[in-house]
Amino acid sequence: MRKIIAWLSVLALTILLPACAIAEEETDYENLSSLTAAYGFRLGAPLSYGQMWDRNYQAFVAKHFNSITTTNEMKAYSLLDQTASRKAEDGMPRMNYKQADEMVAWAQKNGIGVRGHVLVWDAYMCDWFFRVGYANGAAYADAETIKARTEYYITQVVNHFEEKFPGVVYCWDVVNEAVGDNAGEFNPSDPRHLRIKRNGGVNLFQKYMGDDYVELAFLYARNAVDALGADIKLYYNDYNAYFAEKATAIRALAKSVNSFAVDENSNPRKLMDGIGMQGYIGGYGVQEGCLVDSHVDMIKNEIQNYAALDLEVQITEMAVRNFDKEQAEKHAAFYAKLFSMFTSLYQDGETPLKAVSIWGLTDYPKEPKGTYVYNLNSPYGGLVTEKYQYKDAFRQVYGVLKGE
Repeated sequence: MRKIIAWLSVLALTILLPACAIAEEETDYENLSSLTAAYGFRLGAPLSYGQMWDRNYQAFVAKHFNSITTTNEMKAYSLLDQTASRKAEDGMPRMNYKQADEMVAWAQKNGIGVRGHVLVWDAYMCDWFFRVGYANGAAYADAETIKARTEYYITQVVNHFEEKFPGVVYCWDVVNEAVGDNAGEFNPSDPRHLRIKRNGGVNLFQKYMGDDYVELAFLYARNAVDALGADIKLYYNDYNAYFAEKATAIRALAKSVNSFAVDENSNPRKLMDGIGMQGYIGGYGVQEGCLVDSHVDMIKNEIQNYAALDLEVQITEMAVRNFDKEQAEKHAAFYAKLFSMFTSLYQDGETPLKAVSIWGLTDYPKEPKGTYVYNLNSPYGGLVTEKYQYKDAFRQVYGVLKGE
């Protein structure tokens, strides 16, 4: 449901926006991603299937970004094809790549890299994937069957995009949001806080594949990438990853993945390359907790803590939330502080920060209060307006990147 609401909201904006060119002042600014490259990190934007018809949005992204994340179309629930899976003689799942292929092809045409998002995520996952014969209402299959299906799925998806679009998908979020937050969502004796429940429902991967499903998913992905000989980085992605308790559990999970015994001699190998820190910064649906300077220090601290485990870091879904139009000046100043911190991580030609992907890219002033898009990205949290006109937030970030 959230996926549908978000897609319809974006499509509505696409339809309502006037057929205008990017703001006239556009030519006054250099490509933002060329500026971030000087500090060692890519700059990313989201792309939904509805935005494949929004030429203004595409022009803006092609101008300033060198990475995109498809918002839903590369997730398992979007790719899996139940009818084809039920007909498959080998019992393995089948996928429909049509929409995802169109989007990755657009990125390839424009010289933009793609963050693969996401191979394994319990939220909204197709229940039928775990059942005998992929049939609704059938008994759940045994763990070995689920492991075989998951390995096949991961291998086929990684292979498909690398073989059809060589070098375009430069990283994958292998597992998303596997660390629980609240009491009852995880076993308190497990330092990884592996999610057992989400919103009262069970984590189907944990229940039917086992407590090592995250480690196994990374093993399957690593084997696929190594077999291709491809330069594709493998990430774990989660929200609240800059809050101390959650970050401690994420680091425990990363250690578990990278110490996972992968052969009969119990030899581990590095399976996880990095951590994706979802960057939803500020209150969810409310101004309280937004634009708090201490969050910048918290994010920097956890980037450095992850890096101490020999892990890269990407800020993967950043929305600098602002629900109050009158706070535009404070919002711009906060954005500048955030990017000043990002650039400060670049020392002696190295940085642990490899990408920053901004999901709250534009304002949503007409979004009704309380909707998923309103709460998640906020109405006045964008770098640019809903018509892609440059805001002071953009200008201040640009100034930081230019060293002005």
